[in-house]
Amino acid sequence: MSRDTQLKERWENLVQILSNQFSQGEDLDLDAIIYLIGLQELGKVHNQFKKDEKLDLMHIAICRLLEPYGYYEFDYVDKEGWPHYRVKEELPPLKAGEQSVLMKEAIVNYFLEKELID
Repeated sequence: MSRDTQLKERWENLVQILSNQFSQGEDLDLDAIIYLIGLQELGKVHNQFKKDEKLDLMHIAICRLLEPYGYYEFDYVDKEGWPHYRVKEELPPLKAGEQSVLMKEAIVNYFLEKELID
């Protein structure tokens, strides 16, 4: 099985699992899944968040997802419990489709690590 085919199958499986758990079966999009990962990483899933905090949650998720690729490195947790990352290496310029594939691959790897999917 090619890497692209395996990624596609794992992504579709993951979307189905998360959609069933968090959106009554309506497919979650990439941004929604990134947001959920941010919530998971923050560890405060029952809080209400303002718009700018929701963007911060997505930023946390993106940093965490791209950390294994060498783009970010965990730095510290602030007094409110929010994790902070520092840039290790700038992301190369990517086309929209390439960005999407990178994020889907990173998300699949994240959930493989968490053993939600195999």
